[in-house]
Amino acid sequence: MAIDYGKKRTGIAVTDPLQIIATGLTTVDTHMALVFLRDYLAKEQVETIIVGEPLNLDDSETHATAGARDFSKKLKRHFPSVKVELVDERFTSKMASDAIREMGLKKKDRREKGLVDEVAATMMLQEYLQYKSL
Repeated sequence: MAIDYGKKRTGIAVTDPLQIIATGLTTVDTHMALVFLRDYLAKEQVETIIVGEPLNLDDSETHATAGARDFSKKLKRHFPSVKVELVDERFTSKMASDAIREMGLKKKDRREKGLVDEVAATMMLQEYLQYKSL
């Protein structure tokens, strides 16, 4: 599972049992993310949760880095049986926006921030799966 944590919205992606393909699951209001995850993890088996860690090009922290790290710590406390990892998420939102535009969605639909968060989480997870399989 991948999480694109944001102050307002959190994008979530999951993979198939063989861990080959990442798929966008949903976007939730961040204040409801732990409730959503508790329900989801009660029904589905999740081995690892990766949380995007926003960093600048020079590896310095962004305004959102502390929030993602704090959320990662909460996940570890609430779900101790699930491995939680921070992963570099540089460019995922930009790449997600570009991918959505290339899909030919109407301008109104492209402005849907939740879709960008979900696609960013999906891209992050797919990259993680590819790296893990090397």
